Amino acid sequence: MKRRTVVRALGGVGTGATAGLAGCLTRNGDDEPPNGDDGDPEPDEPRYDSTLRVATYRSMVEGPNPAGEWLEEAFTEEFPDAELEWVVPNGGVDHYIRRSEYSGQIDVDVLFGFTVGDLTRIDERIEEGRLLRELNLERVEGVDEIQDEYEFGDPHGRALPFDTGFVNLVYDGNELEGPETFDELLDGEYEETLLAQDPRTSNPGQAFFLWTIDAMGESEAFEWWEDLVDAGVDVRRSWSDSYVDGYLEEERPMVVSYSTDPAFAAREADDTTRHQVAFLDDEGYALPEGMGIFEEATEPDLAYGFLSTILTEEAQSELAHRNLQFPVIDGIDTDSAFDGIAREPSDPVALGYDDLEGTVTDWLEEWDDRVGDDVLENE
Repeated sequence: MKRRTVVRALGGVGTGATAGLAGCLTRNGDDEPPNGDDGDPEPDEPRYDSTLRVATYRSMVEGPNPAGEWLEEAFTEEFPDAELEWVVPNGGVDHYIRRSEYSGQIDVDVLFGFTVGDLTRIDERIEEGRLLRELNLERVEGVDEIQDEYEFGDPHGRALPFDTGFVNLVYDGNELEGPETFDELLDGEYEETLLAQDPRTSNPGQAFFLWTIDAMGESEAFEWWEDLVDAGVDVRRSWSDSYVDGYLEEERPMVVSYSTDPAFAAREADDTTRHQVAFLDDEGYALPEGMGIFEEATEPDLAYGFLSTILTEEAQSELAHRNLQFPVIDGIDTDSAFDGIAREPSDPVALGYDDLEGTVTDWLEEWDDRVGDDVLENE
C-alpha cells in the first residue's frame, strides 16, 4: 500500500549558508577518513520499528516527480515496520548549526543533501564539529561501490556522497547566445538576463560563488560580483525560486543551474532550445551531495538503513532520473532521457575541504557586506 508522504517545514533562517562544495579524496592511502567502526558499533538487536526523520531540501520532496516520494516507498518496503518523515528547514544546514550553537534539541536523524562547504562551516562554528557523527562504514551496504572522485575528503568521516552535478549556466537559445567566459557575462547584452541564487542559502548558489573565487581569485571575484549586481542580476534564495518559479516561467532567459538540464527538457518534452548549457571557460563546478547521521539521532539503526537504501543500484538509478544528477556508483542504468543528453564539462573544477576550511564563513560575510544589501529585495 502506498504511504502518505509526510513533509514538515521548519522555520528559522539565519544569514549563514546552507551550501558548499565537495573535494575529491579517496578512502585509500594517507587521506583516508576515519571509519568510525569503534565509536558507532552495530547493536546486537538493531531497532527498525520507529519513525526516521530526514532533513532535506524542498525540491527533493516537492514538485513534479520528486525523488523523495520514491525513496520513501523504497525505504519502507525494506523496513516495513518503520515510517519516514521528511523535514524541510527554511535555513537548511544553518538551522541545525544555530540550534547546536544555542544548545537546542536536534530532533532529526539524517541530513540528506549537504556539501563540503557545509561541513567546513560546521567545523568553524561548532566545537569539534559535533553535529554529524563519524560514520561506521561497515554498517552501510554499497559504500565500497562509490567512485573515488566523488568522495568528500572529510577528515572526520561524517559524509557519504549520493549524487553529483555540475553547476553552470542554462540559457534560452531563442533569446540569446550563451556567454563563454565570466567577463563576457558582464557585457551589456547580458544585462538583466541572469537569475542566480544566494550563496548563503543555496547549494548551487554557493557553488557558483566558489567557482568565481576559484576562477579569478578572492579579490577579483568580489569586484566581479559587484559588477554583476550593477548588470542587474536577480539573486533569489533557492534554486527552486530561481529555476522553477523564475526561469521556467520565462521571467529571464538565463539561470545558474545544472548541466543535466537538457535531460530535464527531454524528459518533459520541452523546447530543447530553451535548455542550452554554457560552460564558462569550458569549466563546470562539481557539486556532490552528501548524506550523514546527526550526533543526536534517536534512530541510528534506521538511519544506517536509509544510507544503505540510497546506495542501491535501483535508488541510484531513480535519483538520476528524478533528481537529474549523476550517480556516484559506476555502471548505473539510467534512462534514455539522461544518457548522452546530460552534459559534463571538459574541465570540472572544485574546491575541497582543505581549500574551504576556515574560509567559507569569511567569504560569505564579505559577499554579504559588499553585495548582499543590493539583492535582499529579491529574496
